[in-house]
Amino acid sequence: MKIQLSEHFSYRKLLQFMLPSIVMMVFTSIYGVVDGFFVSNYAGKTQFAAVNLIMPFLMILGTIGFMFGTGGSALVSKTMGEGRKEKAKQIFSQLIYASILLGVLFSAAGILFLRPVSRALGAEGEMLEYCVLYGRIILCALTAFILQNEFQSFFVAAEKPHLGLFVTVIAGVANMILDALFVAVFKWGIVGAALATAISQILGGILPLLYFFKPNGSALRLIKSKFEIKVLLRACTNGSSEMMSNLSMSLVSMLYNMQLMKFAGENGVAAYGVLMYVNFIFLAIFIGIGVGSAPVVSYHYGAENHAELKSLRRKSTVIILSFSAAMFALAQFLALPLSKIFVGYDGELLAMTCKAFRICSFMFLFAGINIYGSAFFTALNNGLISALISFLRTLVFQVAAVLIFPIFLELDGVWLSVVAAEILSVFVTIAFLIRLRGKYHY
Repeated sequence: MKIQLSEHFSYRKLLQFMLPSIVMMVFTSIYGVVDGFFVSNYAGKTQFAAVNLIMPFLMILGTIGFMFGTGGSALVSKTMGEGRKEKAKQIFSQLIYASILLGVLFSAAGILFLRPVSRALGAEGEMLEYCVLYGRIILCALTAFILQNEFQSFFVAAEKPHLGLFVTVIAGVANMILDALFVAVFKWGIVGAALATAISQILGGILPLLYFFKPNGSALRLIKSKFEIKVLLRACTNGSSEMMSNLSMSLVSMLYNMQLMKFAGENGVAAYGVLMYVNFIFLAIFIGIGVGSAPVVSYHYGAENHAELKSLRRKSTVIILSFSAAMFALAQFLALPLSKIFVGYDGELLAMTCKAFRICSFMFLFAGINIYGSAFFTALNNGLISALISFLRTLVFQVAAVLIFPIFLELDGVWLSVVAAEILSVFVTIAFLIRLRGKYHY
C-alpha cells in the first residue's frame, strides 16, 4: 500500500512509513559492525583498533551526504507541498550532481592526508600502516558512500521508502557475505574488510543513481538543472545540523580514542570500537525515525496544515520515548553477549567492554529526543536551531565531558561522558520545542 505525504497519519500509518527508513539506517550501520566482527575475530585486535582509529576521519569526509540528504529532502518536500513539483526535481538534481563532484574532490584530499592524520591520532608502526591501508580502499568508494547517505533521505521524499530499503538491504547483505568470504575464508584481514565495505557502498550509491536517471514511478527524477548557489546554500544551511552531528561525532571519537590511549591503551580503543558499533545500530533507530518522518513534516509545513503537524509531533514523541525505554532495557540485558561476539577471546578486554557498555547504555534514555528534535527542526527548514542542538549535543557537551570527567573518574569518566552530554542536550532540545511551538503551530 502506497502512503502519500499528503495523507493523515495515524500511529500505525506513521510507523509503516518510518519503518523502511529505520531498517535502512540499521542496515547501513551494520556495515561497520560486520567489518569490526570479522577483523576483531579473524585478524586480531591491532587491526581492529586500527579500523576504529581511522574510521572517524573517513566518516568526516562522508558527512556531506547527510547534509545534502536531510537538508535537501526537507527543501524538496516543502517545495512539493507548495505544489511546485518540477522545481522540486530541479533542486533534487542539482544536489545530486554537486555531491558527485564534491565526492571526487574529498576522496582525493582524503587519500593525500591519510597518513599524517593517522599519525596525529596516535597510530605508529604496524597500526599506522593498517590505518593507511584500510583508509585508502574505503576512500576509493567515498563518492558512492556520499550518494548512499543522500538517497536514504530522497527515497522517502520521493514516496518510495520501501525501494530505498530494498537497495540498502542488497548493499548490507553484500557487505556481510563479502566480509565472511574475504576475511574469514580468504584470510585477507583488514584489506578484505575494506574491500567488502567499499563494494557494498558502491552498490548502495550507484543503484539509486541509475533508478533516478530513468523515468520512474516516484515523485522525483534526475533532470537537467542549472546551477543555483541559493539552492545549495539553503540545503547546506538546513542540513548543517545533520552534517554537524556526524562531523562532531567523528571529531569527538578521535578525542575519545586519544583519551583511551592514555588511560587504557590499545584495549581502550578496541573496547570503544565495540561500543560505537553497537551504538551505531541502536541510534540508527532514532535516526531512522527522524529521516522517515521529516519529509512528512516538511510537506505539511509547506501546505500549512497545522493540525496534522501537531499530530505528527505528538505521535513521533510517543514513539521515540517507547523506543528509548526498550533500547535501554535491551542494552543492559545484552551487554555481555554482545561484547563476547567481538572480544570474547580476551578476558580483560571483555570485562572492560561489558562494563563500559552498561554505563553508556543510559544514553539511550535521552538520545532519542535529541536526535528527533534536531531532525524535526530540519524538517521545518530551520537549520539554525537544528544545527545548534546538534552542535551542543555532539561537540560542546561531549568535548567538555570527556576532558573533565576522566580527571576525577579516570577510565569510567570516559564512558560516562556520552551520558552526561545527552542529559544536558535534552534540556536544550525541550527548551527550543517549547519556545518555538507558537511560530510553527505544532
